[in-house]
Amino acid sequence: MAQLLVRNVSDDTVEALKRRAIANQRSVEAEHRALLELALEVERQKQVERFRAETDAIRAAQKGRVFTPSEVVVREMRDEN
Repeated sequence: MAQLLVRNVSDDTVEALKRRAIANQRSVEAEHRALLELALEVERQKQVERFRAETDAIRAAQKGRVFTPSEVVVREMRDEN
């Protein structure tokens, strides 16, 4: 597994991390991991929400349109040759 080294962290941040680790009954290292995972999960959820909004907009724009099945289009193209 990979390791991370974080430099130039303020004393206040380190103390806050220690207090949070104690409150959650974890080591500082485990709390740091949990915070990183939480932050990345929140970002992933935002990406999923953006993707869903985009696909919903595409579906809404296409609503009511009638599309020719692809096999019909392919068959017509073959018949033209």
